[in-house]
Amino acid sequence: MKRRQQKKLSRHLFEATVTADASRVKALLRAGADPEREDSDATTPLYLASVQGEAEITRLLMEAGASSDTESRGAGSEGTPLCAAACWGHRETVRELLAHGADANLREDHGTGWSPLDWANNGPHPETAELLITAGANPTRRPSSGS
Repeated sequence: MKRRQQKKLSRHLFEATVTADASRVKALLRAGADPEREDSDATTPLYLASVQGEAEITRLLMEAGASSDTESRGAGSEGTPLCAAACWGHRETVRELLAHGADANLREDHGTGWSPLDWANNGPHPETAELLITAGANPTRRPSSGS
């Protein structure tokens, strides 16, 4: 696929993700949109879907090849999809991410920041925290200094 066409598809994929248009996301992925391609701010579509609590879009992106543990680096949207969903207590999105292999103990900031459980507890979102613990999140690990 030509680079220009891929860029256009990616832009449309971000738009559809932001507007929570699951049917459009599905169509764009079928047309060849790259579910891993970051936008100009280095934010991934999966991070956007996760922070918004869009469980269906999260699932569609992972089924199309988006990695559940890819850390987004966008300004104001940095971190892992699971941390983003846990931070806001989006339980269905957390379930989808875990079902597709997200690491319940993966810390943000390349392993030095908060874990999904830290974010859920800080929310506070006790039901989300319990879901993470059930999935294997270690409740005794603490963020390293500086976080």
